[in-house]
Amino acid sequence: MFKQLYQYRFELLFFSQIAILFGSLLFPAALFDVYLSPLLLILNLLAGILLFSASKVKVWLLSILLLIALLSFGVDMSNVKNKDAFSFMHLGTFFLFYILLTFELVRQVWNAKEVGKNVILGLISGYMSLGLLGFFMCMTIELATPGSFGGLLFSFENGDARSDEMLYYSYVTLMTIGYGEITPITSIARKASVLIGLMGQIYLVVLTAIIVGKYINQKNNQTK
Repeated sequence: MFKQLYQYRFELLFFSQIAILFGSLLFPAALFDVYLSPLLLILNLLAGILLFSASKVKVWLLSILLLIALLSFGVDMSNVKNKDAFSFMHLGTFFLFYILLTFELVRQVWNAKEVGKNVILGLISGYMSLGLLGFFMCMTIELATPGSFGGLLFSFENGDARSDEMLYYSYVTLMTIGYGEITPITSIARKASVLIGLMGQIYLVVLTAIIVGKYINQKNNQTK
């Protein structure tokens, strides 16, 4: 089963990430943020396990992360009053997952001998994973120190958490667009923003250039 799906690992990962980023366009914000978004993130974690299926140790590690994610998701859906510990667990689980996922995507794309559709989708998925990594980083900072980011329309303290704003901020920073309506205020928030921007630029300048170079050489060799 895993061997049959492994060849489609980049496609499954890519489309699950697209659903996370743009699924809110098809569903009401309240429904998507509370129910669908966590489920899509778990689906993305499952796609990540497929990506790591060549290593049993990594599969076990990601399986543990999946169980923790399911546990924290169940608590979020319950009526437990003090959810902060589980919220940190939830964010930390996905933060660790996207660190591992990004490194594995970079490794597999970097080591690819031929550049085809799968490698291109893997390259794009790696970039989107950086944005999700930045998202969980910023969410954790804001949860630990409310008010770390200015211009937000929500507050973690009153429970009106709109995660799409932090997701938007992460990708705007990653792409160095910088509209400026959401700003980092605390020192750790500013350093996180710099880190997100650096990750995006290094990824585009280094990895994308290498893949483009491989593709050009591949085409040149085919024409000889």
